[in-house]
Amino acid sequence: MPSAPARRETLEDDPDPGSPSTRQEELRSFLFFTIVMAPVLAVLFVATYGFFVWMVQLLFGPPAS
Repeated sequence: MPSAPARRETLEDDPDPGSPSTRQEELRSFLFFTIVMAPVLAVLFVATYGFFVWMVQLLFGPPAS
């Protein structure tokens, strides 16, 4: 009995994964990064800095006046 042909693992809607992105895909990526990722990264950065300052003050005390 012949074996089934090997199936390529590709996206169904994009038969050529190496094709250049379209203008719509670039706009969607830009909006995602500017509306979602930039604020999330900013909040994470500020929260990490605040946590670091809090831990330093917890270990070494508040700054001397």
